[in-house]
Amino acid sequence: MATPLTIADLKRLAQRRVPKMFFDYADSGAWTESTYNANERDFADIKLRQRVLVDMTNRSLETTMVGQRVSMPVALAPTGLTGMQHADGEMLAARAAEEFGIPFTLSTMSICSIEDVASVTTKPFWFQLYVMKDRDFVANLIDRAKAAKCSALVLTADLQILGQRHKDLRNGLSAPPKFTPKHIWQMATRPAWCMGMLQTKRRSFGNIVGHAKNVSDLSSLSSWTAEQFDPQLSWDDVAWIKERWGGPLIIKGILDVEDAEAAARTGADAIIVSNHGGRQLDGAPSSISMLPRIVDAVGDKVEVHLDGGIRSGQDVLKAVALGAKGTFIGRPFLYGLGAMGKEGVSLALGIIRKEMDITMALCGKRDINDVNSSIIAGRQ
Repeated sequence: MATPLTIADLKRLAQRRVPKMFFDYADSGAWTESTYNANERDFADIKLRQRVLVDMTNRSLETTMVGQRVSMPVALAPTGLTGMQHADGEMLAARAAEEFGIPFTLSTMSICSIEDVASVTTKPFWFQLYVMKDRDFVANLIDRAKAAKCSALVLTADLQILGQRHKDLRNGLSAPPKFTPKHIWQMATRPAWCMGMLQTKRRSFGNIVGHAKNVSDLSSLSSWTAEQFDPQLSWDDVAWIKERWGGPLIIKGILDVEDAEAAARTGADAIIVSNHGGRQLDGAPSSISMLPRIVDAVGDKVEVHLDGGIRSGQDVLKAVALGAKGTFIGRPFLYGLGAMGKEGVSLALGIIRKEMDITMALCGKRDINDVNSSIIAGRQ
């Protein structure tokens, strides 16, 4: 096909190149997927003000996120099993993000390990932490991120228990995949994906195998991850994590004003307004619909970012206009990775940057730091 022009183009290409179980993992929500769909739909409902006969030269998308310079207000979100969209996926995405001048966030549940990503990057990346019952393992994860010179820690707060995603259960999702006739057929019809996987040793959870106690094979890993997410995680634990980490701390998964206020009291450097991409509480509001209320409540106390539903540069611009200091994208870069590897991630970022730049100009702004709600129809 011709060069993809939109994130939707990359999505279609990824669907043809990635085995169904892994494409569906990236492209699914919990239960009825109502929140997953609302994340996108509510962005589409926001209209922009077209402005004319203003100076549109010398535009800049450069800004900062938690004090770090970024070429645009976008970071790659932490996504589990990224290395199953494409062989060595986290390493490829991290390199693409570094070249683009934006942060890459590595998930605890990644296929490539912290050390793998550090081996192919020259600038600090961010690390996302899931808190397990095994606090020694959690402390070790934090220490490994520090040793790798990660420059921010993203604590995910909205996955103490796992929301049910019907597609994953029906597909029998696992990493590496099971060798049932159904799974063998899915992989056999994706030969390029299979060739990539045959050429890498990274096919399981790299941050866990060889690091967690009593995890040496896939069966023990599966039971360990099912048992280890800590349902008793509380605000009291944040102080310990913050002290152990000692650097910029971002809390991800905030979707309520009261929780935002509680997060601000912890001394976190930023919060991410997020519903886990619609993958946890189905029936919760979209991230973008909650952003203005949360910004109004805590925007002068803590930096506010947004995750969920972004599929274009226009969506990023809308989030910034409604108060987000930065945004996180998950599915758009996963589609690019699945479609074309590192080149696809770079292409996804280029699409978003171009859309944001042109839209900002047509809204009468030249600097992303000057974008505010005045560009939103009905809010000026």
